[in-house]
This record gives sequence, C-alpha cells and structure tokens, in this order.
Amino acid sequence: MQTRHIQLLGLIAAMFGAMLLAACGSGTESSPASTLAATVNSRKIMLAEVERIIHQQAQGKESQLSAHDLAQMRLQILDKLIDREVLYQRAEQEKLLPTEDEISSVINKQKQDSGMSEEEFERQLKEQNMTREALREDSKKDLAIQKLQDKYAGKVSISDREVEDYYKANPQAFVNPRGVGLAVIIVDPADNSASGLTDDAKSESDAKTKIDSIYQQLKSGADFATVARAKSEDPNSLQKGGDIGFIPEAQMKQTGFSKELIDQFMGPMQVGSFTEPKLINNKWYIFKLQEKRLQTENLTLESPNVRPQINIELTNQRKEILNAALLEVSRTEAKIVNNLAAEILNNPSNLGLRPAGPQPSQAAGSPTATPASSGSPAAKTSASPAKAASPGK
Repeated sequence: MQTRHIQLLGLIAAMFGAMLLAACGSGTESSPASTLAATVNSRKIMLAEVERIIHQQAQGKESQLSAHDLAQMRLQILDKLIDREVLYQRAEQEKLLPTEDEISSVINKQKQDSGMSEEEFERQLKEQNMTREALREDSKKDLAIQKLQDKYAGKVSISDREVEDYYKANPQAFVNPRGVGLAVIIVDPADNSASGLTDDAKSESDAKTKIDSIYQQLKSGADFATVARAKSEDPNSLQKGGDIGFIPEAQMKQTGFSKELIDQFMGPMQVGSFTEPKLINNKWYIFKLQEKRLQTENLTLESPNVRPQINIELTNQRKEILNAALLEVSRTEAKIVNNLAAEILNNPSNLGLRPAGPQPSQAAGSPTATPASSGSPAAKTSASPAKAASPGK
C-alpha cells in the first residue's frame, strides 16, 4: 500500500508541475478521446488522459515501445488515475474542495517557482495544448486530495517515549559531520529544451555568454535563488533556488569535487559568497556557500532541533501509512470499472489495444516503460551532489 501511495503522489506532482502534454494517437480503432478507459462511481476516465501521460513520460518516443511495454504502461498509469479520482471524490464527499483563490494561489506560485514570465507561461500552455481551465481543474483535484490527507494526518500525535526510542535506535542519524551547504547554478551547452527549460544554452559559446551574464548579475547584487530559478539548467535544483543541501566533506571527495574546490569551501570562502564560473565536465558551475561546518558534532536529544526533527520523521512515517489506508478504504467503497483491463483480457493476442505507432523491429531492445515518480512531499530536502552538481576533478 505504501508503494501505491508514493506512486500516486508522483503522478499528482507530474500532472500539476509539468502540465501534461497533449495526447498523440494510440493506433486504436476509435480515437483515445472517445474511448472509455475506466469509470469511478460512473465518472469517466478517458483513454486520452492515459495517452497524454504516456506521451510525456516517453518523451514523445512511445512508438518505440513494444506492445507489451505499452500495455503495461497503460495499465499502470490508469491505475494511478483511478486512485486520484477515488481520493478526489472522497474529498468532495467530505466537503474539502479548495476555493478559487486557493487554486489561483497555487498556480501563481508554480509560475513564480518556474521563473517563467506571463508570456512564457501562456506560450507553454499553448504548445502543450493545455487550457487554463484544464490546469485549474488539475490543481483543484491536487489541492482537494491534499486537504483530505491533511485532515487525517492532523490526528497524528507522537509521544516523548517514541521520540526517545527513535533516537536510541538511530544514533548514526544524529551526527553533524564536517562539510558545507551549497546552492548551484549550472549552464549546460547541450540542448536541454526537451526537459522544459525556457532559457537553454545550446552551444559552448552560448553557455559561456550565459554564465558570464549570470555572474555579472550576481556581482551586481541579484538574489542567487531568484537567478537560479530563472537561469539554471539543472532540473534537480532550480525550483529550490539552486539549493543542493548539506554535503559532508567525505561525500564531496567521493562524488568528484576537486581538492581545490573543497579547500576553497572549507577554507577562506565566506558563507553567503559565491564562486567564479567554473568549467567542470563541459558544464559551467557557480556555487554559493550557504553553510559551513568545520567540526563534526555528536548531537544529543537536547541539541537544537533534534526532538522536532524526530517528531517530523515519525509523523511523516505515520502519514504514509494513513494515506495508504485512506486510499485502500476509498477504493473499497468506490465502484470502479476498468474497461481497459477488461479489453486486454478479452483480446490477449494484441493486449486489447494496438501500440501507439510502429513497433520496433526488436521488441527485446525497446526501453522498459514505467511511470516516472517526482517524489513524495516527505522527501528529504537535500540533494545528492552526484545528481545535482557532479563536479569532476
């Protein structure tokens, strides 16, 4: 049940954060727009919804999927859409729908975090065949489900005994190692426009011009986080203002930070300052030093933030179980009809539906398709430097 909950959250984040791309043809006898994939309490989920998520996750290469992979992907995605609809309808029943102002606030925050101007936002909606009304409907469902989950999570309480037991069982988690907290702005000369970047350098000369311009903005007093959201080409950190979290010194060495760079962070560089542009593995980096810890410290239960951190961790664990139970009960109480699954059973020779385009010549060589996950709200805020920065020696 926990896996279903995590996958559902990933689906919700993908549908809201990426503003789902338009569906392409599925190759079925009837169009996806007119094909009923499933119903939840008689409310329809159309095949077009499934197809557009496949198109997004396969990055437009769904025609390269084998019939097996495509059918499996359709079933998995439809299952997450059913979960989403089940929870949304329960939120409706419990009168937990968001207000229009709440919906607008979330959409405006999304635009702000993306760094897009109003014109860029409108252009992206048009390119992805997404109307403002459809975006607001997706946001409405996401917020309603969050309100529903928060209602039950609000009943969670953690005792002092549980906090103490957790501390004793996890001593390794309460050590502050020597290291630094970093944020980064990355400019990559490769073409990254497919990942949704609106300001993407596509050549070495463009990348050099762009990183020099960013550096001058920072030297002129521009806010690092604001510039990172608008200009950085690192999708793992740009929406967090470039923040890649706290990195222990030992981990910096293991993940390829150069000795010169580590010595700079741990030595004369002051917290709040940033480096000059550095070319590392053919990408340009500007690092900001956000925190510096020169000594390893063993924390006690009475150390600042230790008890609150344990309480948050235990609460999040409890919330995951509650959310999984909420979904299971809601599914049990709903009337769900999965037409797509029934069609596959009725037509096993072609798995119910023909693939969305020409099949590859060798099915065994096709990519394995599994729905992508954006992570859970309970995920840790720090990012691995191997993914976020990956500087070479």
